Amino acid sequence: MLSKSGAIQPGSVIGIIGGGQLGRMTALAAAELGYRVHVFTPEQNSPTEQVSAHVTHGAYDDQDAIETFGRSVDVVTFEFENVPAQTVRHLADLAPVRPSWECLAICQDRVREKTFCNELGIETAPWKAVSSVEDLKAAIAEIGAPSILKTTQLGYDGKGQVRIHADTDPANAWQDLGGGSAILEGFVDFKLEISVITARRKGGAMASFDVVENRHKDGILDKTIAPANIPADLAAKATAIGQKMAQAMNLVGLLAVEMFVTQDGYGKAHLLVNEMAPRPHNSGHWTQDGCKTSQFEQFVRAVADLPLGTTERHSDTVMLNLLGSHAELWHQQLSDPENKLHLYGKAEPRQGRKMGHINRLYPKGSQPKG
Repeated sequence: MLSKSGAIQPGSVIGIIGGGQLGRMTALAAAELGYRVHVFTPEQNSPTEQVSAHVTHGAYDDQDAIETFGRSVDVVTFEFENVPAQTVRHLADLAPVRPSWECLAICQDRVREKTFCNELGIETAPWKAVSSVEDLKAAIAEIGAPSILKTTQLGYDGKGQVRIHADTDPANAWQDLGGGSAILEGFVDFKLEISVITARRKGGAMASFDVVENRHKDGILDKTIAPANIPADLAAKATAIGQKMAQAMNLVGLLAVEMFVTQDGYGKAHLLVNEMAPRPHNSGHWTQDGCKTSQFEQFVRAVADLPLGTTERHSDTVMLNLLGSHAELWHQQLSDPENKLHLYGKAEPRQGRKMGHINRLYPKGSQPKG
């Protein structure tokens, strides 16, 4: 249902493709704004459906189920990228899709993603597309080692990657990756990793959250520190990059952009874009407790074409992911009254699986180190 302004009216149904924790927290934020959520997911008892009004279980390429779903909602979005772009393209004939399938197609393929950035004049690590062992040998000869061989699609949290060292046999590396379409990226000796999340409405209005620092363990985000302890001019540059990318894609929704902070030959801080995601992001979970508007509420506002909320940070925050069995220490975490606990409703605590997170607040300006 559209209002006279073109916004999706409260009481309407927001369709979310994907049933993970990002969809769950988006559904909770949508409910607070008066919307109902209909989730489409192949997973039974998914985190999102536990808090949603409706659920359709089906494969992402089940055209009949997708069409029925599309006709039952007022607007469609997605909570992760691993959805066939053609499925989302088909949905666009049935309901507004925000972000668009074109945005999804860019962000779910590393070659398209890197090309998009470079054509905007935004720097990335050196890279080469690879589709065979011979391509890999040529790419290694050009880019050198150490470097990282990645699948162009479906890789996340350190999956779908093979490290290339000076003594690595290219044939073995190609076999370990599983072949297919890939990309070789030059290794980046970075000082820290940062990210920025930008919301954009249909008419072009944008708002960005503070730039944060991300620290990883075993390829998975361990903690996010908000704000990042970097110079103000560098934070402004990172924000400008995120907004430039969102504008160039005509994105409606959220765009998270991860960047490396390096140093050029003169010791000056330098930014290289690593990855982007057109959805809420793990590095934005701190906003649930550290900002006046969370990334999930902002996502709903943008998708529904509502006025964007303030991104003002009222507290410095450290977000800590709870992986696998760490989530079973929930009672211990709650015993500290300063901790804000968020669990995702997942039944099986597998190793490395994101089961929840904790936000810990500090006085604004205290610059927590985590």
